[in-house]
Amino acid sequence: MKYAPLVASILLGLLFIMSSAVVLFGMAPTPEIPKGTPIAAFMEAFGPTGYMTFVKVLEMIGGLLLLVSRTRNLGLLILGPIIVNIFAFHQFVAKDGIFDPMLLVIGLLAAYLLWAGRKAWGALFS
Repeated sequence: MKYAPLVASILLGLLFIMSSAVVLFGMAPTPEIPKGTPIAAFMEAFGPTGYMTFVKVLEMIGGLLLLVSRTRNLGLLILGPIIVNIFAFHQFVAKDGIFDPMLLVIGLLAAYLLWAGRKAWGALFS
């Protein structure tokens, strides 16, 4: 169990680094979104404003911070609101629920890392 937080932070960090790199560096074509859907309206609102680029840069920074043990909690602090928004998007906009296996992996890894570092987070509540 000594290495479990390290493995979890590497997995979660690489997941966010790769997902942001794909968008930021144009490594894959953007999938076509059906017109008239809530997802299309969401992307039409956020895409041209640069907001999604901002989120992807924060995902890259948070993922990189997760890879370093000393900055793991700062990475979680940056990625926490992003993870909540990912869950909210899938529940309320895409309407496909939060029980997708990849979403569960993200949520469980983040929750485990928060639990593993609970002593450091305890200072916020004292």
